[in-house]
Amino acid sequence: MAVVLLPSLLATEAGGQGRFELDAATVGDALRALPIADLIFDERGVLRPLVNVYVNRTQVDGLDGPLGDGDEIRLVAAVAGGRS
Repeated sequence: MAVVLLPSLLATEAGGQGRFELDAATVGDALRALPIADLIFDERGVLRPLVNVYVNRTQVDGLDGPLGDGDEIRLVAAVAGGRS
């Protein structure tokens, strides 16, 4: 079972829950099982550009990597914008 940790903004959108324990074969499977999957993936099913994914504190580039029991997935949503 893997653990997915959400930043506070996404946890708010997930009903206040910031930690999910999921049985999933890959990182992508785990993220797609989240109740906020529509916020982190676009309409084509591609991870949104400002969402960074870390597995066991190491940033991953793809979502096809296998998960082991006890792996920790952390989402970090980058903030963009500012004053013009």
